[in-house]
Amino acid sequence: MQYVEDKSLENITDLEMAEYCDCHFFNCNFENKNFSRYLFIDCTFTDCNLSNTKLFDTALKTVSFENCKLIGIDFSNTIPFLLNISFSECNLNYSSFYKMDLKSTRFHNCLLNEVDFSNANLVGASFDDSELNGAIFENTNLEKADFRTAKHFLIHPLTNKVKKAKFLNDNLAGLVTSFGVEIS
Repeated sequence: MQYVEDKSLENITDLEMAEYCDCHFFNCNFENKNFSRYLFIDCTFTDCNLSNTKLFDTALKTVSFENCKLIGIDFSNTIPFLLNISFSECNLNYSSFYKMDLKSTRFHNCLLNEVDFSNANLVGASFDDSELNGAIFENTNLEKADFRTAKHFLIHPLTNKVKKAKFLNDNLAGLVTSFGVEIS
């Protein structure tokens, strides 16, 4: 496998299979690409479209996504060893993080509508200013997660671990709606 280090890649639409280290991808369109078995280490994707990208056995080691379109990606197929990802101002609608270990993962101002977080470990994760309409939290560990500025989430406290998770009074409805309680 080829090794690419310390490159700035801009406005590209294809990417050769390689190990990318300390690379910055800017304004690239990788929609529907297959990145299976690629390695990304200390990389940043900015203003990129990676919607429906295949990530089977892909390594994402300290990878940040900024203002990216990541619709419909199954992140659960990535290599879990040293996985470290963060998202800022991204559209992740219809993606899946099923059974993933996402401790302390940051989702800042992201669209996370209909995203599957079932059986995931989100201890200490933050969802600041993120939209979670229809997101699935089932058997999810949300201990110490920060939902204070998150919007439109529904979390059933009896089927998820929520000990020491942070919520504001204004968004507590997302915790009690499953009990049939009406809040006005």
